Amino acid sequence: MYQLYYYPGNANLAPHILLEEIGADYELVLVDRNKSEHKSPAYLKLNPTGRIPVLVDGGLVLYETAAICLHLADRHAGVGLAPALGSNERAEFYKWLVYLTNTVQAELILYFYPERLADDAAAAAQIKTHAESRVGGMLDLIEATLAAGTGPFLLGAQYRAVDPYLLMLCRWTRGMHNPARSRSHLGRFLDAVMARPATQRAFAAEGIAAPFY
Repeated sequence: MYQLYYYPGNANLAPHILLEEIGADYELVLVDRNKSEHKSPAYLKLNPTGRIPVLVDGGLVLYETAAICLHLADRHAGVGLAPALGSNERAEFYKWLVYLTNTVQAELILYFYPERLADDAAAAAQIKTHAESRVGGMLDLIEATLAAGTGPFLLGAQYRAVDPYLLMLCRWTRGMHNPARSRSHLGRFLDAVMARPATQRAFAAEGIAAPFY
């Protein structure tokens, strides 16, 4: 049985949805950020970065959300959460997963935690403003990709592990002036992923209430 260490709506949401898609046996283990449990000695033994999530798979302890998603897709290859190894589609899958984690998610971290790079409140506000603008440009790129594709998902007609990852990141933009949902193709994409029973079960298990994105 898997164990997924989580906090509602955090970066655990994408692998949580995948666990539901797979139909695997798993246990959710709450890491209460309000009590700084992600910085506790016990949690830091699992993930020395102090970030959420962690996936425990037998003797394997894995952190970094994208790595967890790849592991689950490979461990349960028959579910079809990733294209075939060596295919052009697999390369596109890698490209988008890396873009989402290294570019979009990294910029969202700046948006939510600008004080980490600022010496005062005014500088933090400026960082946050610029980060929101850059995230907007990234969402525009994804919007154009969806518009040019065959949809309804990021890589086309087939649902893949990149889709709940994109949903998770788009959800984090819901408080921005121009959130992901305001773009027509992204809005339809979000509706399509949210309509999946696995997504709905994961949201319910984490206690995430509407508005979802």
